[in-house]
Amino acid sequence: MQETILSIDLGGTKILVGEVTRTGEILSSKKYPSTVASQRLATEKIKEAVKDYLTEHTLHGQVLGIAICVVGRVDTEKGIWIEIHPGLSEAIALSKEMMAAFSLPCWITNDVTGAALAEKHLGIGRNIADFLYLNIGTGIAGRVISEGQLIKGGSFNAGEVGHMVVDIHSEDVCACGRTGCVELFASGLGMHNQTLKLAKDYPNTVLAIQKNQRVTFQELIVAYEKEDELAKKVVNQALQAAAALTMNLIRVSDPKAVIFGGGVMNDGWFLSHLVTLLNPKTIRFVEKGFKVTTLDPNTIALKGAATLAFIKKGEQVNG
Repeated sequence: MQETILSIDLGGTKILVGEVTRTGEILSSKKYPSTVASQRLATEKIKEAVKDYLTEHTLHGQVLGIAICVVGRVDTEKGIWIEIHPGLSEAIALSKEMMAAFSLPCWITNDVTGAALAEKHLGIGRNIADFLYLNIGTGIAGRVISEGQLIKGGSFNAGEVGHMVVDIHSEDVCACGRTGCVELFASGLGMHNQTLKLAKDYPNTVLAIQKNQRVTFQELIVAYEKEDELAKKVVNQALQAAAALTMNLIRVSDPKAVIFGGGVMNDGWFLSHLVTLLNPKTIRFVEKGFKVTTLDPNTIALKGAATLAFIKKGEQVNG
C-alpha cells in the first residue's frame, strides 16, 4: 500500500482536506467552510473538517501523518502557529493538538511556504537550486530558495515581500503601517482598491463598478484590451510595481529562475507584460527565465503541506 499524507490547506473561506501521495497525486479531497477570525476558531474548524473527512472517506493509502498549511507565521520545527497576521495573534501548539486529537504525527507550515516547497519538489523548481517563488493573488508574498534551502528568517517571517515599498512618493497606507507597498498596487485586492480610488477621474470607463463587489483582475484585463483608460492606468501601475518588486528581489537573492503563482498570474497575461519592463542588466543572471507555475493554484498548498510531511518523515527515519 502506498504511503500518503492527510493534507489540509486553510484558506480565508475554505478548508481543503485531501489524501496526497509522495508524487503529489491527490487521491481524494473535500472542501469545508473555514474562518480566520481567530486562530482558535480556525483550529477548531480544521479539527471538525478532519474528523468529518476520516468518517466519510475511505483512505486509499497508508497515512503517515497530517500536514497543514495555514496563513501567517509558523514555527514548523516546534509545530506552533504563532499568528494569523500582526495584531491577531494567539500562539497555538497546532501540531500537538492535532496529534492528540487524531493519534497521527502532524506538521504545519505557512501556505506560501508550502507552495514554494511544492514548486521545489514537484514543479518547475525541481532541478533549480536557486529560485524565487512569487505569489501574486489577493495579496502578495514570496519565498527564496537559495542553494536548495528555503530561507525562513529569524522570526519565521521571511518572504513577506508584499510590503516592499515600490513608490516612495505614494500616500497610500498599507495594513503594515508603511506607504507605497507593492501589495497596494499589484495584488488583486490592490488593483480593486486602486480602481475605486481612481474611478472618479474616469467617468467614461467601461468597468462595471458596483458597491460591495470586487472588480476582478479578469475584468480589468478585458477593459484594458478595449483601451479603457481607467483599466490601463490601474494595470500599468500594477505591472510597474510588480516589475520593481521582481528586480529588487533579483538583486537581493541572485536567482537562476523566477516562478510566479497566484490568481493574477494564472493565464500568463500579466507575466507576458511584466517581463517587458525588466531591465536586461538586472536580470542577466536569471538564466532559466521567468515562468508561471505549472502546479494548480487551487491545490499547490495542499501538495506543499504533504511535501513537507514526507521530508520531515524522511528526516526522522534517517536521523
